[in-house]
Amino acid sequence: MTLLIFGGTGTLGRQIVRKALENGFHVRCIVRNKRAANFLKEWGAELVYGDLTLPETLPLSFQGVTAIIDASTTKSDDNIELINVDWYGKLLLLELSKYAQINRFIFLSILNSEKYPYITLMQMKSRVENIIQRSGIPFTIFKYTGFFQALINQYAIPILEQKPILITLKSPTINYIDTQDAAFFCIKSLCIKEATDKVFVTGSSQGWKSEEIIYLCEKLSGQKAKTQIISIYILKVFRQITGFFEWSLKISDRLAFIEVINDTQNFTTSLEYTYDVLDINPQEILELDFYFREYFEMMLNTLENLNVSQIKKIKTSII
Repeated sequence: MTLLIFGGTGTLGRQIVRKALENGFHVRCIVRNKRAANFLKEWGAELVYGDLTLPETLPLSFQGVTAIIDASTTKSDDNIELINVDWYGKLLLLELSKYAQINRFIFLSILNSEKYPYITLMQMKSRVENIIQRSGIPFTIFKYTGFFQALINQYAIPILEQKPILITLKSPTINYIDTQDAAFFCIKSLCIKEATDKVFVTGSSQGWKSEEIIYLCEKLSGQKAKTQIISIYILKVFRQITGFFEWSLKISDRLAFIEVINDTQNFTTSLEYTYDVLDINPQEILELDFYFREYFEMMLNTLENLNVSQIKKIKTSII
């Protein structure tokens, strides 16, 4: 089976490429910069130049492809570029997938994206989900709440650097997941017929609140966190104010994401259905406390052998 993967150089995408290769798939990665993606070639993936904003670069890549995994999304703060990649680019992928008669189209999305139409990325994800489900293409959609890797920058590093951490009065319980396990869910679904035309919420079995994560980091690092508490209602008001002005739209979008992940009503969910259909034992999935324990052990051992000027360079490289 030949897999065509978009977004293979990203944090999650590279884990999907690695897991697919480990499971014997022929992997073809669409990349805009072959030099930056050379590590994928070293792993055994085939690299092909392509750009979602340049339709003429894509058709030949679909030859002989059995399934597509779309892990791509723009990291740009430019909403125009985001729309070009995460909307028009995805529409192009779906049309090409129909023409190539793809056996499975796997799309990676965000939980409850349909509830936040005022966030451009969430709006695009929700729209693409709807188009996929009406396309007639066999599909599987995975909706994530968040990844362990992002929590390093959000909690671990600020605590180590004694920088403030912003939290809300009532934080939600969120089922984060390691990107390696997220990739495992994705690749395993290809071999399960019952996963076709299904939408799965994906995360580890244990949910965590912000204060629980902070306490865990304090315990493992031996340092006290500096927290700043803010009301979710203040965030909403400030987000609405900044949304009125063009120069502050980027600030508004960032505040909106903070508001989303702190919405106590939208990120608590049951994962039993996902684990059941994909026949995955929750005990096989890494939990956050073990992930952080490994991270802090590596960090603290490393810091003992480094001088101050080297510390900043190493902190994010172990994520």
